Amino acid sequence: MVSNRPAPEAPFVPSQRSADTFVYGGARTDDEGPWEEWNPTAESVRPVRGKHRVAKQRGGGGFARSSTVLGVGVIAAVSAGGMASANTGKAPVSISLPDLPNVGSLISDDEPAEDTAPTLSSFGSVTTEQAADAAPQSAADAGEALRSRIMAQVESQQTQVETQAQLAAAEAAAKAEADAVAKAEKEAEAKATAAKEKAEAEAREKAEAARLAELATQYALPTSSYTITSTFGEAGAYWSSGYHTGLDFAAPTGTLIKAVHSGTITSAGWDGSYGYKTVLTLDDGTEIWYAHQSSISVSVGQKVATGDVIGRVGATGNVTGAHLHLEVHPGGSASGIDPGAWLRSKGLNP
Repeated sequence: MVSNRPAPEAPFVPSQRSADTFVYGGARTDDEGPWEEWNPTAESVRPVRGKHRVAKQRGGGGFARSSTVLGVGVIAAVSAGGMASANTGKAPVSISLPDLPNVGSLISDDEPAEDTAPTLSSFGSVTTEQAADAAPQSAADAGEALRSRIMAQVESQQTQVETQAQLAAAEAAAKAEADAVAKAEKEAEAKATAAKEKAEAEAREKAEAARLAELATQYALPTSSYTITSTFGEAGAYWSSGYHTGLDFAAPTGTLIKAVHSGTITSAGWDGSYGYKTVLTLDDGTEIWYAHQSSISVSVGQKVATGDVIGRVGATGNVTGAHLHLEVHPGGSASGIDPGAWLRSKGLNP
């Protein structure tokens, strides 16, 4: 329990009036009886304006209410001392304040508090009742503000989700469009490549045809009115090497034999199983062998042009019938190549 400290003594002020003892409310005379010590009570410190209800407080609130009552008592005591000094010429009287009970004992938590002392709200513009009335409104406003913030967060999150979904859809659409464009470009490139290859192939064919046509004017078939009876590489006992080494043009005896291309006669005469044979060496060194002739119309060292007559078809040597045996030896090699393929490479079709 906190004790009230005694009020300060008022300074002595001389006066023409008798030094009567001062009591609360006016000057005290000696006829009023003996002096009694004044102690502030709930009734003596009742507020002038209206009634003020002390709001219930728990915990640390008791100390605040006790301090309020203590402060009011001190103010009343100081005021009484000052008034006595001003209105009387007597010596100042010391006023002591007894210990006031704890506000918690005056105001029960279970019963409404009596109008015992002014509260801090009595000195302001807002009363306790007004604050109590404003509390529900403040709570409602706080709840509405919280609800507004929650709804704003929900809307913000929903907006973010929708925005992300839109972005994802846009990215998917852009990717699909890019894939479609890439596919279209790839197909177009493939078509362009195919068209280019086709055009190049056609150009090559045309060029080859032109080349062969040009060669055809420079090369000629070795004879006419013939039938191909044996081709290059055929196996059989008729040939000493075990396979056919040339291309046979079967034709009646005496059919003209022509130079396939311009060149020089490097051999002409009898050659065993070949019978009468003529060798024409071309400018690139390729040797053309004409075998089984019935007669030879040229001599060694003679220059001939394409289509010139060099002999006639016969059946001399190792034969079974009249025919021209034609062999091709590139560079004068001992082994020959397929005469049919060589003639075709020169634009001729035997």
